[in-house]
Order: sequence, then C-alpha cells, then structure tokens
Amino acid sequence: MDTSPATRRIGRAVAAALAALLAASACSSQSGSGGDVAKTVAPTVDAEDNNPQPLENVRDGGELREPLQQWITQWNPYQVDGNYGDAVEIMGYVEAKLFRSDAKGVYHPVPEYLVSAQVTSTSPQVVTYKLNPKAVWSDGTALSYKDFEAVWKASNGKDQAYNLADSSGYEQISGVEQGADASEVKVTFSQPYADWQSLFSPLLPASGLSTPQAFNEGWIEKVPVFGGPFVLANADKTAQTITLTPNPRWWGPKPKLDRITFRVLDAAAITQAYLNNEIDFASAGAAASYGQLKDAKDSVIRTGTPWDEVHISFGGNGVLADQKVRQALGKALDRTALIKVANKGVPVEFKPLDSHLFMTNQNGYKANAGDWVTYDPTTAKKWLDEAGWKDSGGTRSKDGQPLELHYVLNDASNQAQIDLAAATQNMLQQVGVKVTVDKVPSKEYFSKYIDQGKFDLASWRNTNSFPLSKTVPLYRAPQGDNVFGNYSKLSTPEIDNLLRTAAATLDPAKADELYNQADVKIWELAHTVELYQRPSIVAVRKGLANYGAGSLADTVITSVGWQK
Repeated sequence: MDTSPATRRIGRAVAAALAALLAASACSSQSGSGGDVAKTVAPTVDAEDNNPQPLENVRDGGELREPLQQWITQWNPYQVDGNYGDAVEIMGYVEAKLFRSDAKGVYHPVPEYLVSAQVTSTSPQVVTYKLNPKAVWSDGTALSYKDFEAVWKASNGKDQAYNLADSSGYEQISGVEQGADASEVKVTFSQPYADWQSLFSPLLPASGLSTPQAFNEGWIEKVPVFGGPFVLANADKTAQTITLTPNPRWWGPKPKLDRITFRVLDAAAITQAYLNNEIDFASAGAAASYGQLKDAKDSVIRTGTPWDEVHISFGGNGVLADQKVRQALGKALDRTALIKVANKGVPVEFKPLDSHLFMTNQNGYKANAGDWVTYDPTTAKKWLDEAGWKDSGGTRSKDGQPLELHYVLNDASNQAQIDLAAATQNMLQQVGVKVTVDKVPSKEYFSKYIDQGKFDLASWRNTNSFPLSKTVPLYRAPQGDNVFGNYSKLSTPEIDNLLRTAAATLDPAKADELYNQADVKIWELAHTVELYQRPSIVAVRKGLANYGAGSLADTVITSVGWQK
C-alpha cells in the first residue's frame, strides 16, 4: 500500500464527512415531547423503501429538490478532496457508473455501459469487460480501454503527483489493454482482487485524467466531460445551488425528471426547509427532526437499512495497550442500555450489530460477538484484577497509578451522543474505572484526536464501508505513520493476514468465511464495541417514486420521478 501523504489523507477526508454526518443526524434524546416514542416502524431490509413504481406509473418531467451537506469544489472522486458522500453520489448520475449493487450488496453490470464483465482467468486474474457500443462521452468519444487505463495509471499510487483518494485495487493491476475489438477491455491483476467490480466507479474519460494537473485541477468547480444520464447544467456558488438536467447524448432510458436541484443547507436548516416546501427530502433520523417531520404536510416517512454502523472504539495506548483491560471494558458495557440511549425518540428499534465487517442485511453476515460484549460486570472486575488493577473501594489503581480513561467527545455532539458518553462513563465507574469526558472542538475532533489515536474511548459512525474490501483499512496493521482507517492502531498479524487473504479471494463464499474468521479475532482483540446498524429514516414528498430511504441497493436515477 502506498504511504504517500495523498493516500494517508483519505482517512481524514472520509472522517471529516462522517463527523458532519454524525453531528447532523445522530439520534437525539430531545424529541418534541421530551420522551421516547413507540417503536412502531420496521425498516425495509430487502430493498430500499422508495415507493417502487413501474415506469408507466411515473410521469415525465418535474423537479427533485435535495439538500446538500457542503459545496462541492472538487468533482473528481479519485482525487482526495472529491471522495465524499454527496460528490460521489452526484458523479454517479453524471458519469459512467458501470455496476449497481442490489439489496444484498451484490453487484450487477449496468447494461447501458456493459454487455458483460467477468473474470476470464484466475492465474493471473483477468477481467474482461465488453462495452455497450452505444456508450459515448458527451464530447462524442466512445468509451474504450483508454478510459480504464487512464483511471488505473492515475490511481495506482506510482506517480506521487496524482493527489489520490485511495489506491486500493488499482495497485494490484499490472496492465490494461484493448481486447478482441474496440469494445472489449482486458484488465490483468498482479495479485487477485475480489472486489474488482468496485473499481472504475464511476469510469471517467481519459481526457480528464491524462496528466496530474488535469486530474488534480481539471475538475475543480466543473465537470469537463459527461457520460451519465444527467449533466451538470449549473453550479451557482453564490446561491449555493447545483442543477442537473438530462444528458442530450444519453443513449439509455430517458430520465423521468427534468431537473435535480441540490441546495447547500446547514444541518439545522434542513428540517425547516422541508417544512417550508423548499426541498423534497430530509433526514428524520434524529428525535428532534422526526418529531417535526412525522406529521409534515404532503409527506411520508420512509425507512431502510444501509451500510451504517455506530460503535465505541478503544484506543491502543497507555492502559489500553493491555488487551485484558480492553476485554474487561467490553464486559462492563451494557450494549442493550447504550442502544436504548441512542434509540430514544425515533420509531425504529435499533438492533445490536454483532459484526465489524458485515451489516445484518449483507450476504455473509454472522453474529460473531460471542461472549466478548455480553454484559457481565463481575467478570469485568475479575479480569481487571487479573490485569493488576486492584479495587480499593473507588477508582482502581496499579503501582500507584489510578485507572483513569478519557472519552473524547465532539463539542458539536447532540444530546444523544452526550448521553451515550455519560452512560458509558457510569457503567465503567461501576467496575472501578474512572472516565473523564473531554469535549474537543468539532473541527479538530478527527484531525487532532481520532486520526492521531489520541483517545481512550470515542464513538463515531462508519458509513458505506462497502464492498467488503473497504472495511479492511479499518482493522489492518498500520505501516509506519499510515494507520489507514485503524485509528486505534490495534491489530495482529493473524487478523491482518486473514483480511488480506479475504480481499484476494475470488470465491465470494470463501471470502465471506475468511472475513468472518477475522471478525471473530477482532472481537477477541477488543478493538471496537459495535453497537448497532443505524437505519435510514427520511421524510420525502408524497408521490416521489423509486427514491427514498437507503439500503445496500443503488438508486436507478433514470427511474426516479413523480407518480402519475
């Protein structure tokens, strides 16, 4: 893995986006009534809760108005500053998205781009793509192997001038060439890469990636060439609005919508904008927003089950370098009670998540937590005794040192996150561990604390760590200063080997088995206490078809529109 600053910065880019998400939408215990609400809604797990409608039931025309978390400056998703949620989602509408995931997280070729795509050799691994001959960029150039080659050469980490988001998968490729004819592409791997379908997503034109300058600067404040069903028609930085309209050169099914408008809104302003009928979609995942949105006019609440987890991470320094102490903390935390704290004020019951790598609705999910996080304060005390931390009636001590830990909390946290930290503090106090909650500036939460491993306990969300290879950086062994996404810096050679082997295993069933073996060891390591898979709870306008609460399935944007 390349350890250049460009590669290391991916953790911060993703983390910053997640911090904003967490502050904006984690569940607050301050609902309109000041209390909890009945758990009356079961989130859709087998598909998106998106009012599925056949195209004949969706009218032609109309506008979809959406909130945007932040202004998009860098549109290149392969560049470190362009690799975050909103930007990547929109680029999937205006560029060539080769594969779509279904509700189980399985990828399928998108026929507008691919006639087929398959592994045609395993030693070495060769993937052969057969392109739809109708597929063209907005400048009239046909999609070809040159586009695949340009993405690979820019993203494989060999040229430090390309300011990369992530080289995973591309560094395993040894060559890209034309196949039997101009519509066939052959990609050869020097090492097997199981999640090859996640590569070249979206495919970008070679003309926009041919030099480091084009890669880094050619997509700032603009998209030079389009290859999707929509184009970026207008980006008004003053008004903070972005408008997409149908691509006139699009060869696939005609989009139902005339336009999609995105407007940058502060998290606090989204609910009110929805109530004012200024946008058609808003998160209702927080108790406060749910309380206001559940009875909104011309509105429905939709729920789904995306790749979205909430956890408490342990640091790997000082006292917590001792695995026995971390294991004791896992037994001292009552996950059921902690989940109830987060769950207050919303109608969906949060279910415990017993895997670090899979979501409950993902192929391969197994409950691997075992007894490591079964609430048992008696055993927690016993293990702390065995680790040398003696109970003297208050805070435990060892060699004159008190057992004191620091829970690092973002100062932009809402009440639920504050309550979660306080509940954790109280539970650990019961077994003789003193926990101090340190509120730190939100702008520094990741950059100065989480990224640097300067925490004993901390809670944040990981979202869209999917396909499985995207979870590997969260638990792999650090290399020098590069911790990838493993901010605890906790790992073992066995876990690292299992994760690497799984990511290089082409048989999905065998890969799942290896990932689950790694997950068992991650629980034993006491790296992270997974809490729950966070459901998607959103308010949308009545009549919005084929769009709504997220699951593992990708949106088919050409089918989105307003019901007849």
